[in-house]
Amino acid sequence: MDHKALALEMRGLREQVSGITDTAVAAADGLLIAADTASGIDPEGLAALAAAALGLARRTTQATARGALRGTVAYGTEGCAAFYAVGDTALMVVLGDEGVDVEGLHRATRPALDRIGSILAAKAPEGV
Repeated sequence: MDHKALALEMRGLREQVSGITDTAVAAADGLLIAADTASGIDPEGLAALAAAALGLARRTTQATARGALRGTVAYGTEGCAAFYAVGDTALMVVLGDEGVDVEGLHRATRPALDRIGSILAAKAPEGV
């Protein structure tokens, strides 16, 4: 996996959508793969919570015949946490402040998730 390319995707999303404060990518089981988070955020804990939230949302969409889960958003008084599926094996969590444009976030995230999925699926070059 190309960690530099993954970091660039995460940073690019943050630069593209005003209001994003933190991002992380994790395996579907909650193990952290990469994080771009502030010092007050525990990236490992965030990854585990995101996996739990996404797992529950995935079960809910299956039980209600809503199709494959794309993501879910939790809103708080200081902003939101958006959890996105990256295929069946990974997830991305994006934290935003109270001014984040959630619809803009969803639009910008879809192509980024495809690229992140490709990065995660790529084999490391020989000798790395």
